Amino acid sequence: MKKKLNELVLKYETSDFIKSDPIQFPHKYENKTDIEIAAFISALFAFGKREQFIKKLDFIFSLTKTPFELIYDFKKYDFDNFIYRFIKSVDLIELLRLLNKLYVIDKMSLEELFNSKNRFLNVSNYFYSNSKCPNNMGFCFMFAKPENNSALKRMNMFLRWMIRDGAVDFGIWKTIKKSELLIPLDTHVARLSREFGLLKRTQNDFRAVLELTEKLKEFDNDDPIKYDFALFGLGVEQANKKS
Repeated sequence: MKKKLNELVLKYETSDFIKSDPIQFPHKYENKTDIEIAAFISALFAFGKREQFIKKLDFIFSLTKTPFELIYDFKKYDFDNFIYRFIKSVDLIELLRLLNKLYVIDKMSLEELFNSKNRFLNVSNYFYSNSKCPNNMGFCFMFAKPENNSALKRMNMFLRWMIRDGAVDFGIWKTIKKSELLIPLDTHVARLSREFGLLKRTQNDFRAVLELTEKLKEFDNDDPIKYDFALFGLGVEQANKKS
């Protein structure tokens, strides 16, 4: 199994992966702050039909030259008609306001926010405790609560982008080790993991994330999440052949 997974990693972890993935947006920038802001926003919107959320992200990042400018001057942009699935204009504005608070007012960064022992709880507490709008469905969907046993797929994907290095990921965060990452568990990864006998748990929740991550560490303890490319890439390829 290790040999097969390593071959799939070599097949899918290439620069060609970027063009159809939400990671394409942070790849448009060179500054570390711009990259991590763009990556965070892109990861939060990465659900549903790919062509639809790519279109919405294209609109968001087309408004300014840099993502930092977007959060710095967020009040001057018109988001009144913005909607994507559960996320409405009020949710997008609140996300940008909270990022403005983090970077501009609190003089912090996403790297600092995530760099804690209980990082997911720390991040969730920051955004919920500082939110001024009602925690409606869109806002709550963007920021899934760890205490609800969510798989936290988009948060784990964002961390993979920031911490791993290679042809796709950036590796610009040095405060968290690759070995600490958890698998971004989506439907493709979950299905193939069960087919390959890597995952026994039937629910796609945080316990499944931990179980699968521990199994992948048997193949590479230092960089287990590289296998996200193998499982996700093959899963998408199989799905495309069926459609």
